[in-house]
Amino acid sequence: MGRTRRTGRKTRPHGGGVVTIDLESEGCTDQPSKHRTCWKHIQARMHARRTRMTKKQAEEIESFKLTSPCFLQTIPCRERSKKRFKRNNAVSKLKKELDSVSFNCYMENLWKSFSEDKKMSFAYLDSLWFTMYTEASSGVKVLEWIKRKHIFSKKYVLVPIVRWCHWSLLIFCHFGESLLSENITPCMLLLDSLEMASPKRLEPDIRKFVWDIYESEGRPENKHMISQIPLLVPKVPQQRNGVECGNYVLNFINLFVQDAPENFHMEGYPYFMKDNWFSPEGLEHFCEKLESLESDIL
Repeated sequence: MGRTRRTGRKTRPHGGGVVTIDLESEGCTDQPSKHRTCWKHIQARMHARRTRMTKKQAEEIESFKLTSPCFLQTIPCRERSKKRFKRNNAVSKLKKELDSVSFNCYMENLWKSFSEDKKMSFAYLDSLWFTMYTEASSGVKVLEWIKRKHIFSKKYVLVPIVRWCHWSLLIFCHFGESLLSENITPCMLLLDSLEMASPKRLEPDIRKFVWDIYESEGRPENKHMISQIPLLVPKVPQQRNGVECGNYVLNFINLFVQDAPENFHMEGYPYFMKDNWFSPEGLEHFCEKLESLESDIL
């Protein structure tokens, strides 16, 4: 059995040896406390901190992949038909709460399904970036990554957020436009399938995030002007249980990319983003589409 010592390091038996993982310095911020360690997050954070991974650390992570809670859902437990595994694996992940690794995989497949014309107006950020930004050790690095996305040249920027084990979607609208424009006013949308979780509690972090993005890009707008960018929270369809939030965010992205207006005007708000935007049956149909996309790519 593994033992937890005062140093915060936990041992996990694997094969004939023992793998040691530092739970305090490299935990998963988007997982419950008992599921803190995630090999993908360890690698991402080491990269953000410009930490060179030793051979021993790499071997530990490779070994730990096989017992990491967020990775267990993505590999078969025994040899089986590849065709059968591809299908059943996709179904199981969408019926459970999505971790950031699974979410990013589905997001990449969904993005590839959009036409090039649609993608010209959009950009999206990795689902880990917002959470990593809130940590002092990696905030600067995240801002550097965002600069490479050239978000001020896009009409819409999709920002998946996972905080407190819950997924929501932030959308930047027309950030490339002047904040003094009378025709097109930059704004933000926060889409949350669990209104009772008080989506606005994210606002302080979002405001700081946006200010730092503007400042890092050398934009002329001052802090007061940026603080006046509206943050709108439309009443969108609500999830039916405690594990669907990731699926809802993926469907928000899917439908918003399809139906977003050429220019987002406050007069037209909330447009199609209403509580009857899509039905539970529509969500199930979308999940089937995601499964088929993953199967095709695999």
